[in-house]
Amino acid sequence: MTEDEQALAEEARKLFSGRVDFLLSAPQLKFLPEPDFPEIAFCGRSNVGKSSLINALTGRKSIARASVTPGRTQELNFFEVGDPTQFRFVDMPGYGFAKAPVKVVEKWKQLVRTFLRGRVPLRRTMLLVDSRHGLKPSDREMMTMLDEAAVGYRVVLTKADKIKASALEKVTAETQAEARKHIAAFPHIHVTSAEKGMGLDELRAAIMFDVRQ
Repeated sequence: MTEDEQALAEEARKLFSGRVDFLLSAPQLKFLPEPDFPEIAFCGRSNVGKSSLINALTGRKSIARASVTPGRTQELNFFEVGDPTQFRFVDMPGYGFAKAPVKVVEKWKQLVRTFLRGRVPLRRTMLLVDSRHGLKPSDREMMTMLDEAAVGYRVVLTKADKIKASALEKVTAETQAEARKHIAAFPHIHVTSAEKGMGLDELRAAIMFDVRQ
């Protein structure tokens, strides 16, 4: 990281280690909080490690909780960061769950698509991808949805400690090549491990940069 990025990372680390509180769950758009603060959203396939990454970024064990049943959580969960509040994290419901009823999937798509297109304070979306599996069709569908909504997003590889270095290098290169095809995607890929702390400083710095845009 550059000196500026290191400074941002340290500022973010101090901020995230302070107040981070759950605000509310919004099963429908009418329950969204007032658009008073910048927002950073996290999305990804079910079991991609969203909750673990949010917990690791904030130094918590259970600020964000994983759903026991993949595809069960169909709500937008909001967390306030800072005292006073500086911005919000938005934990979006996971996608790609094979056993979910068609109506549930359609409800998810409508909620997410409308949120992405109309949420004014949304600064950036973090699209999480499991390093062990790489991009799946549902990830590419989400990338297209983000492109169409004109929402800038960063692709974040998770669980990077679970595969060999050679395999990680390969999936990173493949993911980067795919990201370059999408108009709203950042070309740089963030490689992370919530368990080992890999890439967290860099991602914190990126979040602080995005919040201030």
